[in-house]
Amino acid sequence: MMNKNEYTKRLENIIKRMLQPLSDLPFNLVIEAMTGKKVLSFDFAKPDHQEVLKLLKQAALNAGKEINKTGILRPRPNEVGNDIEKYVREALNSVGLKADIPIGPNGHKKTTGYPDILFWYNNNPYYLECKTYNIENIESTQRSFYFSPSDEFKVTHDALHLILSFEIYVAGESGRNHIYKCKHYKILSIESLLLDVKYEFNSNNKRMYSGEYGTVVLGEGDVE
Repeated sequence: MMNKNEYTKRLENIIKRMLQPLSDLPFNLVIEAMTGKKVLSFDFAKPDHQEVLKLLKQAALNAGKEINKTGILRPRPNEVGNDIEKYVREALNSVGLKADIPIGPNGHKKTTGYPDILFWYNNNPYYLECKTYNIENIESTQRSFYFSPSDEFKVTHDALHLILSFEIYVAGESGRNHIYKCKHYKILSIESLLLDVKYEFNSNNKRMYSGEYGTVVLGEGDVE
């Protein structure tokens, strides 16, 4: 039977092994393990896939032209992607791809989290994520795609998973904001995109501030 010190050391070693990051996990295997849904592969020989790509290219051009009419005002480039989504959704609908916010397992539309858009062609579903990039860091290892497991994860269909990403640049200034416009687009199929997993520890407000779940409140008081 292990003594307390041996048990503690073994437990520490187990936790250390758990915290080793996992690398190069294929996207399709991760999604299927999380949701039971298959990530389909884009097939250039399939007429439906050819037509969807053609329509996506037109939607990308339409969305980009609409964005560039006035630009997107944001202080930081990483905030621009959220604004682009509405332009893309409208552009998809304009070319006949019925696009909307995906519905989670509870039957409600969910704006946050992966993926941004669900669209349909010939009664088949397609998932689309909207992204932006800067040509200066496109070769960098900066994290640009991520999602987390959730009880309300929005992938509920076997489908292709695609990304529409716009190259953005600063076209001017407006007060404290930059005016961002786009000059190029990329359409990606991500069925085999390699992913990394890095674990984290977390807690919540109740456990932190109550003094009952491992913290000790050393002092507090009102400020007049």
